[in-house]
Amino acid sequence: MPKTFVIAQGGGPTAVINQTLAGAVAEIERRYPDARILGARHGVRGVRDGDYVDFSDVSPERMRLIGNTPGAALGSTRDKPDAAYCELVLKGLQKIDANAFIYIGGNDTSGTQQILTDAAGDSMAFIHAPKTIDNDLMENDHTPGFISAGEFVAGAFQSIDLDFRALPGIYVGIVMGRHAGFLTAAAAAWRDDEDDGPHLIYVPERPFSTERFIDDVKRTLDRHKRCVVAVSEGVSTADGKSLVESLVGPDKVERDAHGNVKLSGSDLNRAFEAALAEGLPGRRARVDALGYVPRGYIGAINPVDASEAYEAGQYAVQVADEGGGSVALKYEGGKTVMRKVPLSAVAGKTRHMPDEFLTEDGIRLAQPGIDYLNRLIPRRFAVGKPFV
Repeated sequence: MPKTFVIAQGGGPTAVINQTLAGAVAEIERRYPDARILGARHGVRGVRDGDYVDFSDVSPERMRLIGNTPGAALGSTRDKPDAAYCELVLKGLQKIDANAFIYIGGNDTSGTQQILTDAAGDSMAFIHAPKTIDNDLMENDHTPGFISAGEFVAGAFQSIDLDFRALPGIYVGIVMGRHAGFLTAAAAAWRDDEDDGPHLIYVPERPFSTERFIDDVKRTLDRHKRCVVAVSEGVSTADGKSLVESLVGPDKVERDAHGNVKLSGSDLNRAFEAALAEGLPGRRARVDALGYVPRGYIGAINPVDASEAYEAGQYAVQVADEGGGSVALKYEGGKTVMRKVPLSAVAGKTRHMPDEFLTEDGIRLAQPGIDYLNRLIPRRFAVGKPFV
């Protein structure tokens, strides 16, 4: 009986998540020419509901184009299955006699695979293929999707800094990242010297104080005549509450289906605008949320990121042959390599930016953080130094 593989995508789309899909499909076809390959629409919801794409009907040319296209071609989901939901998913897989389920995603996705593994035993293989612009998966040096998003953020802040040299003022750019600050830190990847922005960085790994923020901005204005700030949407105050909840109030913030505070709305923008207006009245200030644009911008698909994402999909098939697990990108011997790690080492865990990546005051990159980002996101543009 031919093998049956199921592939799905979960969580936020990225610029290269479809490369992982394309890599997995190509490798299955190479290893198992007679295998049935099904793509579940909208993640585990598609498995539960029996909603599949049959890849035998998809031409190699279309798969090549899909691989080079941002977004999640199969559709994604924010469903965070519990044991009861996973039981329905498992029944869906059993109904089609699946041998392996490759789920491409981040922390929650790996957690789903762990639940399914525990429930199914050895009856089929469950594989987690990594994906997240947040770069926050344990066991990984970096994750597919981060480099492309990081390159967008680095270029955006380099451009913003040049703009604010010409017309000085305060700029606050809010970058995605609920629990980890890697993507926000990427804003500083292309700085040449201390005068370049972003001058201040605020990440979830360090507590945020509005009073200190205003003082930091004042000192930066005194020194550079302008202040460019990169801040993670998930920054929290010392009591552990998200900044948006602390500033707006717990009774006024929006929450998602899981009870998490929605960070992608405009509440945080307004909170920063209000803080700046009160703390620095009369100063020219702009607050922007970069929003979803960095994670899947077609103009910033990094070729290394795309290649590694494709290879992660290929390697996921090898992990399936070995009984399941999670694919991890390791940095060994000066290069990125694929390794199998236990699902339990990744599932439900968050990798935070190392403390050594930040200066002691926590508002700038230290040399280890600079070196890490320079390795992953080398500078693309030679910028002429302005006269102002």
